[in-house]
Amino acid sequence: MRLSPAVQLLGMGSYVAVCIAGGTVGGYFLDEALHTGKILTLSGLALGLAAAFYGGYRMLMDTIAEIQRWDAATAQAKRKKQGP
Repeated sequence: MRLSPAVQLLGMGSYVAVCIAGGTVGGYFLDEALHTGKILTLSGLALGLAAAFYGGYRMLMDTIAEIQRWDAATAQAKRKKQGP
């Protein structure tokens, strides 16, 4: 059973936040360990943003497709209920 679209969108928001925060924090700790200034923090942020946009786009397209399938099934059920 699939999750409702609202739950899927909440999951997408969490995914975006984790990608951005994870990339930034990971870059920060690498900067501190390697003494490279802020370049790895910014690189981690950029990588996190790219992953967030790509994954978020895929999740959003999946959610939209699920809503369209649900609408089609609802319309078909209405037609069957109305009869010939």
